[in-house]
Amino acid sequence: MGAQTEFILKTSSLSITSSRKKILEIFLSASTALAHQDIEKLAEQYDRVTIYRTLQTFLDRGIIHTIPTTDNTIKYALCSDDCITSGHHHDNHVHFLCDQCGRTLCLDDVSIPAITLPKGYSMKEINMVVNGICKTCME
Repeated sequence: MGAQTEFILKTSSLSITSSRKKILEIFLSASTALAHQDIEKLAEQYDRVTIYRTLQTFLDRGIIHTIPTTDNTIKYALCSDDCITSGHHHDNHVHFLCDQCGRTLCLDDVSIPAITLPKGYSMKEINMVVNGICKTCME
């Protein structure tokens, strides 16, 4: 994982610091989206400001993206490889929030439908969150 972490940071033109490496490793090993408090627990050696600044840097560089939740909090997930290597963020997949276990997942194979806005409107971002029961909870 160390080589992958360093590759992502170098590709994003970021210096390799211990906090960036640790937080990126947390995302690489996560199977679900993470809230700020989840990251704080897993990177307890770093203060809240360092974690916040690292997350903001990762957002700005297209390494991670945000997912809105029903309780108005934000979760973060790792972007797909083409987002990271292109240096340009394209978050055009659906997010799934399980009502039973609370996990938030990126459904990379499900695209957000095309949206046509009325004249005079400019689109900045689309977020699609589907609520339901995930396949793990269905078993």
